[in-house]
Amino acid sequence: MRKEFNTTGPCHQSKHYMLDPFRNIGNELMELIDRENYFVIHAARQSGKTTLLWELADKINAEGKYYALYCSLEAIQDFKEPERGIPEIVKKIESYMEDQCLPKGFAKEADYSNVSNVLNRSLISYCRSLDKPLVIFFDEADCLSEGTLITFLRQLREGFVSRARVPFVHSIALVGMRNIRDYKGRIRPDKESLGSASPFNIISEAMTLKNFTKQEITQFYSQHTKLTKQAFKKDALEYIFEQTGGQPWLVNAVARECVEKICKFNYSISITKEMARTAVHNIILTRGTHLDSLMERLKEERVRKIIEPLILGDSLAVNRISDDYLYTRDLGLIKEVGNGAVEPANKIYAEIMVRYLNYTLQENFKIEMPNANLPKYIKNGKIDINRLLKEFQIFWRENSDIWVKKYKKNLYQYDEAAPHLVIQAFFQRVLNGGGEISREMALGKNRCDICIKWKDQKYPIELKLYESSKTAENSLAQIWKYMENVSSKEGWIVIFDRTPRKGWDKKLYMKEFKEVGKKVTIFGC
Repeated sequence: MRKEFNTTGPCHQSKHYMLDPFRNIGNELMELIDRENYFVIHAARQSGKTTLLWELADKINAEGKYYALYCSLEAIQDFKEPERGIPEIVKKIESYMEDQCLPKGFAKEADYSNVSNVLNRSLISYCRSLDKPLVIFFDEADCLSEGTLITFLRQLREGFVSRARVPFVHSIALVGMRNIRDYKGRIRPDKESLGSASPFNIISEAMTLKNFTKQEITQFYSQHTKLTKQAFKKDALEYIFEQTGGQPWLVNAVARECVEKICKFNYSISITKEMARTAVHNIILTRGTHLDSLMERLKEERVRKIIEPLILGDSLAVNRISDDYLYTRDLGLIKEVGNGAVEPANKIYAEIMVRYLNYTLQENFKIEMPNANLPKYIKNGKIDINRLLKEFQIFWRENSDIWVKKYKKNLYQYDEAAPHLVIQAFFQRVLNGGGEISREMALGKNRCDICIKWKDQKYPIELKLYESSKTAENSLAQIWKYMENVSSKEGWIVIFDRTPRKGWDKKLYMKEFKEVGKKVTIFGC
């Protein structure tokens, strides 16, 4: 049977290419289970959680020391009231036990009228009847909310603290995208998340899954090469790691696009960097379910509080120990890198974040500026960035207030980042079909670096918000370094001045600065 790169759910060794799900975490998980711990596993969507849990449950049951149960709570998410939710959880556990051939007898005398105790009593009675300890992996546990969540956690906690005297579950894992502090339980009228997780303050560890390393991507793709003889070129492997950051779904999606859509299962064709580049472009444009569901999070206020400063590079606007920051990180939207910097989790996410937020702007540029296409700005075989930015200055002067107000809803309240999003929508409109934009966003940079790429040419542009009379001076120091990083002798800075009551005659300007063999042009907007 032909194996596939999987992008649609849990992996199965007989059907899909996959790495050992225990490679980074298996020993630690077994130690927690052996020590009778209750713990949390959280990781971004489609990063291998469910695959890990099924494999772990099968492994434990095969070894025979414990009974292990996998149970998904995803179907319970609409039952917010415990009177309905808790009986559904008990019945769901019973159903999974039957499917996984665990000993019978769970909930055989369940009193569903006693929702504050029925789960606890059912687990006690069942564990008392078993000849081996029971381990339960509750997948999608963060789908529960409000009264059902709180009642569920409290009954597990009650069983945990009493188990020295009364039999109860040996070890429990709560698994989902969020760490437990961000489970959506309303404890008080003004409290939407668990915060300190008081109904379940018995967890010993909160663990997460790691992305693939470059070496692991090579190992992963080599499985396909071994079966089909179709090779991935070295520069293609490096590019895929650079773009995906090793995120498992993206790594699978790029390979699937190359093998199935671009090569059309012709295994005699090696996968090149250009194919991988095309695959990434297609994935960004089609924006599958994985990406759409992740980008929907950008509409959440607590995520906006982190992503908007990220677009602007403003580190002072973000509290790194806040629940909002930790929540956004746990969702897999951002990552921490060296020297305390914070970036989008990978280059594909960075691209889609901006495109998602300014999509309506891009579409309306087609109407507002129908002639703004790349050939118009080509001069002597190069993009005339000065002409492009002069036209944007004119547009910004005439339309900035109108556009920011008109599309405020579509910008999902990203008011501060509106200028950055508008100009990037303008660039995207011009470059569609003829070039690409590389974006460098990070907390602490105090700017957004973008690099327009066309053919073998690079045009570095720095976007800034005006802060003081030192803004231009500080920007110059930064752009010189950025130009060096992308090997360019010319660079541009765009400074958006949103100072109230300052006239356009002071906001709009163009200034050139030169060093030996290099030139920077600053455009005020």
